[in-house]
Amino acid sequence: MPLDTLKYTNGEVTVVWKPKTCIHSTLCWKGLISVFDPRVKPWVNLQGASTEAIIEQVSKCPSGALSYYLNEEGKKVDG
Repeated sequence: MPLDTLKYTNGEVTVVWKPKTCIHSTLCWKGLISVFDPRVKPWVNLQGASTEAIIEQVSKCPSGALSYYLNEEGKKVDG
């Protein structure tokens, strides 16, 4: 059974992915393949870019399947 929510962190930011919400627009990996690469497992590698670049790309997710929160603040911001 697939998980409803997956989390990935680089220590500064945590990216939350909801597979059932994802519409597979491909914006995430076309915009930041060094972090979001569907060819590898796990497909999210938060070591692949700066926290700022990750936040910028997650914010472009049209379905809201990707969101993030800053770990030091603990405040969630929808992407």
